[in-house]
Amino acid sequence: MEESCKWIDRADRQQLKTKRVYNAKAIDAIRDYLVEKGETISVAESVTSGHLQAALSSGEFAAKFFQGGLTAYNAGQKTKHLNIEPIYAEKVNCVAKKVAATMAIEVSKSFISDYGIGITGYATIVPECEEEGLFAWFALSYKNEVVLTKKIATEKPGIDAQVNYTEQVVEHVCNYLTKK
Repeated sequence: MEESCKWIDRADRQQLKTKRVYNAKAIDAIRDYLVEKGETISVAESVTSGHLQAALSSGEFAAKFFQGGLTAYNAGQKTKHLNIEPIYAEKVNCVAKKVAATMAIEVSKSFISDYGIGITGYATIVPECEEEGLFAWFALSYKNEVVLTKKIATEKPGIDAQVNYTEQVVEHVCNYLTKK
């Protein structure tokens, strides 16, 4: 078997259990706020490909505040699962403030959560972002109303962009909740 395909050994697994990849302090603050209020959050993501779900679920007692999430990577799936208007989505390549906002609202409805996060953007340079560089739009909704939208950027491509966007969103959501 190829070395890259081998399962990790027990010592490596133990090390992974103790290491948190994402901003634990911010995730714990989000958890504390939501648990104290008896509220929950869910995520709809595209550009981050599951990293936000992984980040929030890495928090201790995640089931007390994190309802779950979905990853919808193309316009068809965003339309089907998140009610993104298809003509507009195609026009903006699914990357726009309005798309992120709709994703946030619709995921909170689907998962019956108080808050919803939606994010869409570019992790690699494509013609639509050649001039502007890598960026994403994210939105936070509360009780079906958008309460925060932000355009974020990164210079790191690929998976590094996905992790960087995740860190930025976690920090912005943490700041929003803890400064209410």
